[in-house]
Amino acid sequence: MPASSDRTRRTVRLSRALGMPLTPKAARYFENRPYPPGEHGRARRRTESEYALGLRQKQLLRAQYGIREAQMRNTFDEARRAAARTGDVLIELLEMRVDALVLRSGFARTIAQARQAVVHHHVLVDGQRVDRPSYRVSPGSTISIAPKSQKMTPFEVAAAGAHRDVLPTLPGYLDVNLENLTATLSRRPERAEVPVTCEVSRVVEFYAR
Repeated sequence: MPASSDRTRRTVRLSRALGMPLTPKAARYFENRPYPPGEHGRARRRTESEYALGLRQKQLLRAQYGIREAQMRNTFDEARRAAARTGDVLIELLEMRVDALVLRSGFARTIAQARQAVVHHHVLVDGQRVDRPSYRVSPGSTISIAPKSQKMTPFEVAAAGAHRDVLPTLPGYLDVNLENLTATLSRRPERAEVPVTCEVSRVVEFYAR
């Protein structure tokens, strides 16, 4: 089985388990079988404990950013040290990851594609190449696709606006020139405008145990 097909299968299963499609392709499968995988997937869920509810929301947030548990925990610990509300700061810090902003800007169709673009040295921040998806972009910085990379088919497709139909409305903290594949983080994101689905208060309670 091709790697892409195997990856799609895993994403669809995770989408059904978490109760929301994580990619545009998964959304098509999700419409047909929105219930969790397994022979008991159609059955009504039993009343879940507070721990289980928090765990599910944490997994949901992790999946939307495509990050490992250690990365999530480290970001939460940083957010908890901030003066503002921990949950709001957690989302804001995750949203300032360069891979998340590449996705929001429409330079990629999924978080996995955005992460791959960064790892493969296609992404610049203020003219400097970055290769860590976790790199945190500062307000005022500009993200761009490297000039040579812009000639590659995936980025030509992105520049034509092909991903905008499956992505959320462009958030107010990003100024994007899609044709030139550049985007500026004009200010720090605010939780209310970050397009992620999560009961972040449950995530905070889960980690605060």
